[in-house]
Amino acid sequence: MKLRERIIALLQQADYAPLDKSGIAAELGLGKKERRNLDYEVRLLLATGDIIRIKGDRFAIPKDVDLVTGTIKFRQKGSAILIPDAKKSDPNPKAIQINAEDTSVAMHDDKVVVRIADAPPNQPIWKNRNKKPGPQNEGPFGRVIRIQKRARETVVGTLCKTRFFHYVAPDDPRIIHDIYVPPPEESGLKPVPVVGDKVVAKLHEWEQRHVNPEGELIANLGKTHEPQAELMAVLHKYNLNTEFPPEVMKEAEAVPDKVSKNQLKGRRDLRKAFTFTIDPDDAKDFDDAISLEYPDNKHTRVGIHIADVAAYVRGGTQLDKEAFERGNSTYLVGIVIPMLPRSLSNGICSLVEDEDRLTKSVFVTFDKKGEIVDVDYANTVIRSNKRLTYKQAYALLKNDDLQVARDLKLPPSHQTGSTGRALNTLSDEELGKLQKSIRELWHFASKLRAARFKKGSLNLDMEETKIFVDEKGYADRLEKIHNDESHQLIEEYMLLANECVAREMKRNRLPCIYRVHDDPDEERLNDLREYMATWGIETSDLNNRAELVKLLETLSAHPQSRLLRTQVLRSLKKACYKSTPDGHYGLCKNDYLHFTSPIRRYSDLVTHRVFNHFLDKVRGEPALAEPGPRYNASKAASIAEHLSHTEVNSVEAERESVKVKLLEFFERELDKKPQTAFDAIITEVRNHGMFIELKESSAFGMVHISALRDDLYRLNASGTALIGRKKKNAYSLGQTIQVEVHKVDRFKRQVDFRLCAKQRADNPKPKIMPMDTSAPAGKPKPPETRGKPSRRKGNDSDETTQPGPKKFYRKQKKSKKPSRSASSARPKKAAAKPAQPAPKAAKPAKAAKPARPAKATKTAPPAKTAKPARKRNR
Repeated sequence: MKLRERIIALLQQADYAPLDKSGIAAELGLGKKERRNLDYEVRLLLATGDIIRIKGDRFAIPKDVDLVTGTIKFRQKGSAILIPDAKKSDPNPKAIQINAEDTSVAMHDDKVVVRIADAPPNQPIWKNRNKKPGPQNEGPFGRVIRIQKRARETVVGTLCKTRFFHYVAPDDPRIIHDIYVPPPEESGLKPVPVVGDKVVAKLHEWEQRHVNPEGELIANLGKTHEPQAELMAVLHKYNLNTEFPPEVMKEAEAVPDKVSKNQLKGRRDLRKAFTFTIDPDDAKDFDDAISLEYPDNKHTRVGIHIADVAAYVRGGTQLDKEAFERGNSTYLVGIVIPMLPRSLSNGICSLVEDEDRLTKSVFVTFDKKGEIVDVDYANTVIRSNKRLTYKQAYALLKNDDLQVARDLKLPPSHQTGSTGRALNTLSDEELGKLQKSIRELWHFASKLRAARFKKGSLNLDMEETKIFVDEKGYADRLEKIHNDESHQLIEEYMLLANECVAREMKRNRLPCIYRVHDDPDEERLNDLREYMATWGIETSDLNNRAELVKLLETLSAHPQSRLLRTQVLRSLKKACYKSTPDGHYGLCKNDYLHFTSPIRRYSDLVTHRVFNHFLDKVRGEPALAEPGPRYNASKAASIAEHLSHTEVNSVEAERESVKVKLLEFFERELDKKPQTAFDAIITEVRNHGMFIELKESSAFGMVHISALRDDLYRLNASGTALIGRKKKNAYSLGQTIQVEVHKVDRFKRQVDFRLCAKQRADNPKPKIMPMDTSAPAGKPKPPETRGKPSRRKGNDSDETTQPGPKKFYRKQKKSKKPSRSASSARPKKAAAKPAQPAPKAAKPAKAAKPARPAKATKTAPPAKTAKPARKRNR
């Protein structure tokens, strides 16, 4: 048994009492050599959360002392959740809710130790009685008792000043405390930061929650909200660097910018094959190309050619080490932070037009029916005939008239690594050949796509919004990117190449890095089914793949398609890298890895090196001069874990960049006269306004109820619409409206919109809405359903979703006692006169007018019908 397993076994014993390191060593009977390894193993177990340190430097299993370790995630209002560390015994632990007053001195993303409890710590039970239902009010609860590891040593923000001191307001709204700093004149920075500058503050030790954290200024990034300053802020926050170390640049400069004759040894020469690339307008590098050949009259061979980065980045070099540390390229708005120096990523490795390039190729032969009859692999050299954009490829695919494609403009040179030749400079013969090739490629790709979805692959494709910048770096325009046939064509061949290579690696048991998407949790899918039911979408057991596929088909035609499909994505696990071929749930593939993007992903570079060994030892292809390093299972597992972390970091940086540029774009919209009218869909309705999604850009914002000036609007009982009290105008979930920008808060990262003065008469009405059993607008709701609190889950907000204004219910509580005594006094008076005639005995019922306070507002529920709801809430 390994030392690590022996330590855990000791701590799990029923009679174990917490011991320190020397006590554990003595209990295990460790010798001098083993004692040296004890420190290392204990550090590892602490880092993974398998054991925990308690008072007196003693160690225990966390659950034995009601403690949990994990990462804390803050909400903007101060409360947080703890994401516990996953363990083999519990790979998907439940999140723990932490109230704002119980977060101690933790900051967003810190590794912390939390003591768990069934109810919120430090809070009487009566305080939770009237809280609305929601994930933040559902247990388990916890309280932070210790910080294991800080997520950051620095904070990026804006320098501000009060009358007496300076402070930094963090850019990330989830860091809820301002950072006190000394006067900028004492920082020694040149130029000296002034109020309003974007700065970096180094954090000091923070030990007392009632005092704000302190720090010192270490960098001045420029004026807040200017493009360069915002870019530098994102780079610093996510530890990204646009520059490479001198030793890396020295190796990169030594790489020749042309393919030499010596490099052609052991490669198939495909420079005469008709080859082209299809990429986005703003692509900086080109790592895949497609060719089409006809071995005979019955078959078509498609060549999928991938840039051979391994031919230039040798294992163990400074280039390789830097590429490994970066893990992948990061694509921020308007700029790429490459994994490799630009002389390689945009130069010798990039499959630019009309240049010889080294590649690794997968050849797939189809018969006339579109069935795959053969797959082959080789190291090759190609020469791309044309660089196409997706728009150009789509025009050639869909239009018989070549002039339509010729009329398309080239992308601006500052947005792309290579524009390629304009289509209007090509001859009819070359352009016709391109058109024929693209249409034939789509013929086979469409069959691959249909077969993939028939097998059970999940269609999770969603439209994306691309933000383009001008030459100064400002957000210039938004463009929705449709996943049309030109995108699908390339996607299908890349998926096919990845699957074919993965199958060979697995079959031959070659240590490699696989792309894995684990099966979803049954509980998460059951929660998803319940959530869909609130929208009137009935589903069967979503743990059955066929039902999940059916749900996605239903959502494709739903007005809230993006919102609901995003919820489906959140119910699935995240894909990651592993050294074991565990399959890909989303794609419904048993064998899958990344092979097709070695310029921007280190995992693909590792695959290419293993691919060299496969060609040499398994396929018997001619060996290259330098085949590259070999990997074992342990090394592959270590690389996979590191690459999963770097990928997450890049994705978060890209999202941050998009948020910043969207805010910049909408802020510039405020200065336009007249302002742009945006089509929007109402995605959620609250008593303080409605949340919207812009159709064209998929950006989210809010129309506050104060911006609805034509009437007094109130939330209906089911929480699905805001209805005007006088005019009875309604704004419902799924409704299309026209809005313009009203206010942009760059610090809170929020955009407020207002309704345009003129709404289109042909706005489509919502066809599919959440289940609403309420009466039509303007009619009173049946008493048995009126006054009930909304059951929709909310976020961390103090806003209530209870129908009607809050003041009305407070008044009812105050007038509750008098109205009850008035109604009970009358019958007693009537009972005292039994000899009176029947008509007169009816007078007490008629004299029930003193109960007018409950009758004053017609749109609000009467006092009598409100009573049962209050009792039930208790």
